[in-house]
Amino acid sequence: MSIDRSLKVKGALTRHRNVLTRAERVEKLKEEERWSDEDSLFGLPKVAHRKSHAGRKEKEAPEKQAAPEEGAAEVAEAKED
Repeated sequence: MSIDRSLKVKGALTRHRNVLTRAERVEKLKEEERWSDEDSLFGLPKVAHRKSHAGRKEKEAPEKQAAPEEGAAEVAEAKED
């Protein structure tokens, strides 16, 4: 029997998960300073776990539009000479 493709790659299962384990929730609460060692592990408060969008690029269109106008002015001056 063959192994499923998703299990062959080491990092294939490291994608965003909506549900955190109890240990991950306690870790998040400690980071937010909402957890103390006396608190119970049962009935933990909800913890927001958002997917981050890193690496998005901003549009560079305004800079590219300004460059042709400068070149057009130089061409017009050359024609007058």
